[in-house]
Amino acid sequence: MNVEKTKAQMRKGVLEYCVLAIISGSEVYASDIIDKLKEAEMIVVEGTLYPLLTRLKNDNLLSYRWEESKSGPPRKYYSITEQGRELLTELHEGWKVMVESVNKLADNTYLTNQ
Repeated sequence: MNVEKTKAQMRKGVLEYCVLAIISGSEVYASDIIDKLKEAEMIVVEGTLYPLLTRLKNDNLLSYRWEESKSGPPRKYYSITEQGRELLTELHEGWKVMVESVNKLADNTYLTNQ
């Protein structure tokens, strides 16, 4: 079994939640999102992030604005919408339940088999 492939699938499953959480803190540029994900060891490439941002924007969960840059092309800054905040709250509650459930199962199984 390829453990790295399984870990990558787990990261993909929570990526939307993580991106919304990052953007909920303040308006951010895409490279800021990537940096924060990398700091949290959630390694993501631009080819994964940009389609997700577009989908979240099309679903009215994010909005963006353009800002001129002093060193290059204009930058797109993302912010969360009210709908996005509502979804983030629901995802956060669901995440807490899932983590608790998985920990319960893993701890009980692991301790029983030791």
